Amino acid sequence: MAHHVANSGGVAYSVNNDNVLTSGPITRALFQLALPIFCANILQCVSGTVTAILVGRFLGEAALTAVTNAQTIMVLLTGAAFGITTASTVLVGQCMGAGNIAGAKRVVGTGVKFFSALSSVLMLLGFAFATPLLRATGTAPEALPLAVPYVRVMLLALPGMYLFGFVMSLLVGTGDSRTPLRFIVLSVALGVLFTPALIWGGQVLNGAGVIGAALATFTVQALCLVCLLRYLYRRPHPLCLSWQELVQFNVEWPIVREFIHKGIPMGAQVLVMSLSSVLMVALVNRFGVNTTAAFGALMQLWTYILMPGLATAVAVSTIAAQNIGAQNWSRVRQITLIGISYSFVVTAVIVAVVYAAGSYAYRFFLPEDSEALSIASHVNRIVTWSLIFMNIPMVLFGVMRAAGAVMVPLLVHTLSLLIIRYPLAAMLLERWQSDAIWWSFTISIGIDVVLAILYYRYGSWHEAERLQVGGTSPALHVPIQGDRLGRSGSDFRGE
Repeated sequence: MAHHVANSGGVAYSVNNDNVLTSGPITRALFQLALPIFCANILQCVSGTVTAILVGRFLGEAALTAVTNAQTIMVLLTGAAFGITTASTVLVGQCMGAGNIAGAKRVVGTGVKFFSALSSVLMLLGFAFATPLLRATGTAPEALPLAVPYVRVMLLALPGMYLFGFVMSLLVGTGDSRTPLRFIVLSVALGVLFTPALIWGGQVLNGAGVIGAALATFTVQALCLVCLLRYLYRRPHPLCLSWQELVQFNVEWPIVREFIHKGIPMGAQVLVMSLSSVLMVALVNRFGVNTTAAFGALMQLWTYILMPGLATAVAVSTIAAQNIGAQNWSRVRQITLIGISYSFVVTAVIVAVVYAAGSYAYRFFLPEDSEALSIASHVNRIVTWSLIFMNIPMVLFGVMRAAGAVMVPLLVHTLSLLIIRYPLAAMLLERWQSDAIWWSFTISIGIDVVLAILYYRYGSWHEAERLQVGGTSPALHVPIQGDRLGRSGSDFRGE
C-alpha cells in the first residue's frame, strides 16, 4: 500500500507506508530506522578514521596534532548547520505524520537557499580567521603550518557538506534512512580511494600530505552530493522541486523563522560542545604533542562508542516527530523508554569490548613505539566507561526537540560543558595535571544525565502535548503564495 502525491506536471510520486512511523510495532520501527542510521554514522566516521590512521602512522605525531586541532575548528563551523538540519528533520517529520507534503516541500525549498547563503558566509569567515582560531586553541608551533592550509582546503568543501547534510536530514525526516546509508557507503568507498592517493601525492609533490587529506574530503563530498541529487531526481522523490518550482520559488520567512527558532538553539548545542572541545584541546595542548595525539586517537574511538546512542536518538526523534504530527502522544512516551533501554545496553556491550581489547583498541591511530600509547591507556581507564550514560540525555533531548523544546537542552549542555567541565579542569590543572582534564569529562557527563532526567520528568516541555493543535508548526499551514508551487503536495491521498 502506498500514498501518491501528484506534482504539477501530472507525475505521480509514491511514498511507501514503511516510512510512516505512526503505527505498527515500535521496536520494529526503531530498528528499521536506527540500524541504517547507525551503519551510516559508522561508515561516515570511517573516512575520518582512515585519515587519522594514514596521517598518524605515516606522517607522524605533528601531522596528527594538526589534523586534530583543525578538525576541532571545522566542527565549530559545521555545528551551526547541525541545528538547522535537525530542525528540518523535525519539521519534515511532523509534516509526514500529518500528511502535509506541501509543507514538507516548502521546508526543502527554503532550506536550500538558507543553507547556501549560510555556508558561503561561514566559508569566507573561516578563510579570514583560520590562523587566529588555531592559535587560540594553542596548536603546537610545529603543527600550525600544517593545520592552517588543511582548514582552508576543508572550508572549500563546506557548502557541499551543508547541502549534503541537509538533504540527508530531509530523507531521515520522511522515515527513509536507507538512502542516506547507500550514499555514505559511496562516500567511504571514494574516500578509501582518494585519501591515500592524495596524501601520498601531496607528500611526493610538495611535502604537504596533510593538504592531500583535505583535498580528498573536498573531492568526495562534491561527487557524493551530485550523485545523491541525480538519484533523487531520477526516481523522482516526492520532495524534489521541479525546475519550474526552483525558478519561481521564493524563500518563505515563516519557515525561516521556524529554522531560526528551533535550529539556532539546537545548533548552539553543537557549538557549545565544539567550544568545549576547543577549550579542552587547548588544555591538552599544554602537555605536548604526545598527549594531544593520544587525545586525538581516543576521540576517534569515543566517536564509534557513541554511534549506537546517536543513531537511536535520531531515530527516536524522527519517530516522535511523526507521532507528534499525528497527535499520538502515548506512542511518543513508549518510544522514549524503548530507545533509552536499547541504546544503553548496546553501548555498555561496546565499552566492555573496548576495555577487554586494551591498547589494541587505539593502536591503529598511533605509531607502534609512540609514547602516546601509554597516555591513551591511562585516559581510557578514566573516561570511556562514563560514555555508557551519555545515551540517556541524547535520547531524552531528541524527544524534547521533536516536541519543540530546544532551550532547556541548550542550557543543560552549557552548564555541564562550559560552566562545569572546563572551569573544573582548569581549576584542578596545577594540582592534578592532565588528570584534571580527564576527570572533568566524567563528572560533567554525570551532571548532564541527572539534569536531562529531571527536566524530562518535571519540565514544562510536556505543555506541548496540551497546547499543540494540528500536529505541525503553524508556519507550514500558511498557503503557498500565489499557488506558485502548484498542487505538488496538497493532493495527498491514500490508495
